[in-house]
Amino acid sequence: MIKQYWDKYKDVILYLVFGVFTTVVNIVSYWVCAHVFGMSVMASTVIAWALAVFFAYITNRTMVFHSSATEKGEILKEIGSFFACRLGTGVVDWVIMFVFVNVLHFNDMIVKIAANFIVIVLNYVLSKFVIFKH
Repeated sequence: MIKQYWDKYKDVILYLVFGVFTTVVNIVSYWVCAHVFGMSVMASTVIAWALAVFFAYITNRTMVFHSSATEKGEILKEIGSFFACRLGTGVVDWVIMFVFVNVLHFNDMIVKIAANFIVIVLNYVLSKFVIFKH
């Protein structure tokens, strides 16, 4: 029975596991930039996003969706769509951070964590049905 669930939900389970790691990369990178190096909220958010996207592409391509793209053109198309989709969800993250931290003055770490939940769901849908579709 466990094997049936694993076979049925393997992509989702692996995505969640690596999504947690990606979220940790994002949040820790943000914290280091903002709280250790004293960078602005927006600059810290962009740097954290870039590091998390790079990490996510590698793990999603190899361990979650097992991309079969091998030709240079296929891989470039995959990378392009991955980064384009992540740029879209990155904008969602940036808008949330700007509105709730810069405008409404909520706690930046609480907002960052909440924004990541929204972004994770959007990223899974885009990865599954747009980027790494079989």
